Amino acid sequence: MKQIFLFQKQPDPRWTPARKALFWAWNGGIFLCSLLGIGLLSLVFAAVIDQKAMLLSYFQNPLIAFLNLAPVVLLGLLLYFLLGRAGAAYLITAGIALGLTIASWFKLQFRNDPLMFEDLLLIKEAGNMTGRYQLFLTKTMVLALVLLAAGWLALHFCARGRLSLRPRFLGLSLTVLLCLPVWDMTQDSYTYDALTANNGLINQWSATQVYVSKGFVYPFLHSVSSAQDDPPPGYDEDEAAALLSTWEGQDIPEDKKVSVISIMLESFDDFTKYGTPTLDPKVYEAYHALEAESITGDLITNIFAGGTVDSERCFLTGFSELGSFRSPSNSYPWYFRSQGYTVTGAHPCYAWFYNRENINVNLGFQDYRFVENYFSPLTDGGVGYDDMFFSELIKLWEADKALGKPVFQYNLTYQGHGPYEDDKTWWGDGYVVDDRDYTQAELNILNNYFGSVYDTSQDLAAFFDYFREEEEPVVIVVFGDHNPWLGDSNSVYEAIGLDLDFSTPEGFYNYYSTRYLIWANDAAKAALGRDFTGEGPTVSPNFLMNVVFDACGWEGPAYMQAAGEVMDQVPVINTPTGLYVEDGALTGALSPKGQSLVEKYDMLQYYWRKEFAYADADAVPAA
Repeated sequence: MKQIFLFQKQPDPRWTPARKALFWAWNGGIFLCSLLGIGLLSLVFAAVIDQKAMLLSYFQNPLIAFLNLAPVVLLGLLLYFLLGRAGAAYLITAGIALGLTIASWFKLQFRNDPLMFEDLLLIKEAGNMTGRYQLFLTKTMVLALVLLAAGWLALHFCARGRLSLRPRFLGLSLTVLLCLPVWDMTQDSYTYDALTANNGLINQWSATQVYVSKGFVYPFLHSVSSAQDDPPPGYDEDEAAALLSTWEGQDIPEDKKVSVISIMLESFDDFTKYGTPTLDPKVYEAYHALEAESITGDLITNIFAGGTVDSERCFLTGFSELGSFRSPSNSYPWYFRSQGYTVTGAHPCYAWFYNRENINVNLGFQDYRFVENYFSPLTDGGVGYDDMFFSELIKLWEADKALGKPVFQYNLTYQGHGPYEDDKTWWGDGYVVDDRDYTQAELNILNNYFGSVYDTSQDLAAFFDYFREEEEPVVIVVFGDHNPWLGDSNSVYEAIGLDLDFSTPEGFYNYYSTRYLIWANDAAKAALGRDFTGEGPTVSPNFLMNVVFDACGWEGPAYMQAAGEVMDQVPVINTPTGLYVEDGALTGALSPKGQSLVEKYDMLQYYWRKEFAYADADAVPAA
């Protein structure tokens, strides 16, 4: 026994606790620095707007830097404690973090659209994208590969310590605990919208630029929350499919295929219905003349003074709950395409606004004209106003008509977009003739808004006059997206005495309602056998296309028919408040019949958001 003991390995007397601590501090320091290097490289590729200034801005807001670097470090530590090898953990971390970052960089170059978590779920669409674009290697990418190789070599030769199972288990447990609060921070909406606001180098209305302003790792992780499109309570896919199958989709009869031009007017509402302020009659004279020869009604939107895209996409899809539309999604433009229509539109603003350049493709538009691809020569690269826009819409109509098919257009104005200056007027004075005591700032805001309304009405009337003489049958749909901004904290609304307390029926309707009209030229009236006059129902935007189809005498797709049954009982679904209109009354508690219909509608629209049905309408563009 004594002999055996003599041959046992003896502890190295040089391996003192101090030297041991120094050894692991050296190993840990190199590993942490290498992980931070991966995070920093990710930020370099994330800063695609004014790169140097943007990269610096990430560190001027320490929370942005932390939420980009901490997840990379924590991922590396998790892998290290799982695998026990620093080099392997480093390479896998680099592959994941930088692989996704570079994928987002290419996506931004090709489509001005960053990589979102939802994109990882769209494997087919990702394959389509890589097949359409030629990838390339930049000098920065080459340098990044060299730096990554240097980091691995440093770990391989200078950080060779390996932990035993027990400290690895303890380290893994501690790292998991650290991941939980960091994950919660990445998912928190207030942190994303307010605490990490970084708008100095971007336009805050561009979702893409807001994403870039926060790096890559952090906004990518935050996008996990937006990828969660939870089904309604009690949802059953087979039941939803069976329910939808009880309606049979109908084609538009060949002799009834009239063109439809829809125009959403930015911040446009008819304030004469409120009785205040007192306005010069000329402000709405032209618009009222158009209403007199149209089907008209109130549109109860979900938004106020902003959020245009909600009214837009509710109208185009028939959904009251909107998805992300990051892949081809069922919509009425797709239905029109399936019926042989040319489907286009125009907006004299930038393509990145609300990411329309990508989402409009997924909603079925074959072509969409923005500043970048159409209006720039007419606007010197800026946004366009209505005198130019409506004239160009006529030219675009003629171009679309020349293709020899009926046309569906969805167009959106920019004029009317707030805020309105309070120190000068753009359209002259005198639109407001109220004798109450407004401050000059309040009066300027009012004259700027109503001066814009007057100008839009004149351009709109001239546009309609053109189509009175048009031989092709055309139906025109016009509606306002939301009420305008009138002073911070709605100060000018308060000055004119308009109740915006939406806890009361009067305040609710004042807050959320705009107007719509549906007009047809003589050729369309003759083709459809309808006169297109009278009062239409009060509806929310998701049902407005139903009103258009009803006016034309079309039955439409199965989903529209199902939604129409709901509209007949519950024509208004207001998502922000959870309020409805049933039997003409505003309510938060539906009748048993109304509740049953809305629950079925929620199930159907969720199913219809998920099951794309128009792949054979014509070639579906790669997402």
